[in-house]
Amino acid sequence: MIRILCTYSLLSSTIIFPLGRTTLLPSKGYSFLHLGDRVRAKTPFSARTVSALMRARSGMEQVLVENEVQQVRLLDSVNDEHGGVIVELSEYMDSKVFASMLKASLALWRSQGKRGVWIKVPIELVSLVEAAVKEGFWFHHAEPKYLMLAFWIPEGAHTLPANASHRVGVGAFVMNKKREVLVVQEKSGILRGKGVWKFPTGVVDEGEDICAAAIREVKEETAIDTEFLEVLAFRQSHKIFFEKSDLFFVCMLRPLSLNIEKQESEIEDARWMPWDEYVAQPFVQKHELMKHLVDICKAKEDEAYFGFSPVPITSKISNQKSHLYVNDRDLKGRSSDCLSQPSEFD
Repeated sequence: MIRILCTYSLLSSTIIFPLGRTTLLPSKGYSFLHLGDRVRAKTPFSARTVSALMRARSGMEQVLVENEVQQVRLLDSVNDEHGGVIVELSEYMDSKVFASMLKASLALWRSQGKRGVWIKVPIELVSLVEAAVKEGFWFHHAEPKYLMLAFWIPEGAHTLPANASHRVGVGAFVMNKKREVLVVQEKSGILRGKGVWKFPTGVVDEGEDICAAAIREVKEETAIDTEFLEVLAFRQSHKIFFEKSDLFFVCMLRPLSLNIEKQESEIEDARWMPWDEYVAQPFVQKHELMKHLVDICKAKEDEAYFGFSPVPITSKISNQKSHLYVNDRDLKGRSSDCLSQPSEFD
C-alpha cells in the first residue's frame, strides 16, 4: 500500500496538496483521500495516478489524474490571533472563479483545523458576495467602502465576536466666568423648531478620544475654543440608533475664547445664556435626565462634585496611546506613580 500526502473535503469535492497555492479537482467519479490515507486496490486511482500524485510533492504545478485535472488557485489569507484566517479581496475575478477558489480554500482551512474565516469585500467587488453567502458566510458588518463576511468551520455554535453594539456620543457643559452656559438650537432632529436651548452634542468619530470629540464638537458648532476638564457623568440606553445601544458622556470644558460663530449647516442659533435662565426652561424642568445633569453641573460649579479627568496611558502590548478617566482629586498624592505606569494587562 502507498501513502498519499493530500487532503480532501466531501463538501467541496476537492483534493488539496501541500504545494503552496495549487489545488487539484479530480474528475467526476473519483474517490477523495484523507491526509495520510492508504490507497487500496478498490480505490479508483490507478498506479499512474498515484505516481502523479507523489510527483506533485516535488513541486509540479499540474498533476495528471486519469487525464482530467483542473488547477484551482487558493485565496490569499493571513492567520488571525484566534485560530482563524482573514481574506482581503482586492482583484476583480469572475464569481464562478471566486466560488471555486473559496471552496478549495475552505477545504484546506478545514483540514488545517482553522476556526473562523473573515472575508473583507471592497464595495467594487460586491458581485462576489452572493457566492460566499451560498457557501454559508453571513454579513458581520458593513462600512462605507467594504462589507465584512464571516464563516465558522467547526461544528456547533460559533464564538466569533459580534459587531459593535454601541454608539458613543458626547455633550459639552461649557460655562464662562459670568456663570453663562454655552447653548445651541439645532436645525434638525427632534428638537428642531421647538425653541429648546441645549448643550452642544455630537457623536465620537472612529479612533477619536472622548475628550477630543467634546472639544471638536464645541468648536464645530460654535467656533469656541475649549480645554477639556472632566467627564461628569454618562448614560447608557438601548435600541436607539438602528437598534444599537448608546453611551452618552456629559463632559465639562473650560472656554478659551468667547466670540460665537454658529455652524450654518446644523445650528439654528448659539449663545451664552445665564445659568438660571437655562435651568428654567420647561424642557429642562420636565426632562428627568436634564434635571439630573443640572444638579451635577451645579454641584460641580459649587466644588461639591468631582468627575473623571483623562490620564494619558500607553499600552505595553500594542504601544497605542489612550486615556484612563479617573477621579484624580481623590488619587492625588496616593497613586500618581501607579497612574504613570501602564498595567501589564494594557
